[in-house]
Amino acid sequence: MANVRVREILKQVDETKTSVIAFNCMDYNTIYSAVMAAEELRKPVILLLYPGHSENDNTISLSGFTAIVKELGKRVNVPIAAHLDHCTDQEYIRYAIDCGFTSVMYDGSQLPFEENLENTKRVVEYARERGVDVEGEIGHIGLAENDDQLKADRYTTPGDAAFFSKETGVTSLAVNIGSAHGVYLEEPNLDLQRLAEINAATDTPLVLHGGSGIPDAQLEIAFKNGINKFNFGTSYYGWYYAAIRGYCDTYGGDALYGPLPGFVQSRLIPLLKDRLRLSEIEY
Repeated sequence: MANVRVREILKQVDETKTSVIAFNCMDYNTIYSAVMAAEELRKPVILLLYPGHSENDNTISLSGFTAIVKELGKRVNVPIAAHLDHCTDQEYIRYAIDCGFTSVMYDGSQLPFEENLENTKRVVEYARERGVDVEGEIGHIGLAENDDQLKADRYTTPGDAAFFSKETGVTSLAVNIGSAHGVYLEEPNLDLQRLAEINAATDTPLVLHGGSGIPDAQLEIAFKNGINKFNFGTSYYGWYYAAIRGYCDTYGGDALYGPLPGFVQSRLIPLLKDRLRLSEIEY
């Protein structure tokens, strides 16, 4: 199975009425740990790269990210795929496709609806000619630190979701039903009735961003009502940094000579497996 197109994974999880778990990764350790956790549980997984980690933080290059995913795909039997997360720059998306990404997200959600629609159509046209999947977004998904998940005027409407999906031809659509990126100041409460209405209005697989901190009980309902891709990043970054701190505390002055990758991976994989168990599909 190994490396596949995102649309293939989405089709399979939709048929099972569940979701693929997508982890934001930034380097070999985070990619490797996610892939190995998926292989142990026989679950599909999507590896996400946020552009800022490549362009601003210099943790990995675009081509390096896709090369790692491709190499690891040869070692496992579960479906995996590389996906470029939130990107507002169409030129950068074209570059990412040239670097091997077979799935990309164009995020024009902060633009006027018509401008977002037209830009997304252009990205889809370019990507489709190259066999690449595209995720769009309507209903801007903001920041938890600003309590953006409470701003219902930014939520996605069923009518907009249906129209946008049909006009653009996106592979998947990120919707705002009460989630946000980052650490929630209080427990989020997803608008699951709105999700059911959006799901009824379009056949396009739906994506839930801002997954860290959403109660499992809400996620289980969301997965059965159209959420076919679930993004999980903030908590994963926290686990990674905690694992590195744990390594330094354990090895102290000998840290330079200790088994850093193995130590970190051994602490990440069990945590990742716990999140992957949310998905009911198995290979």
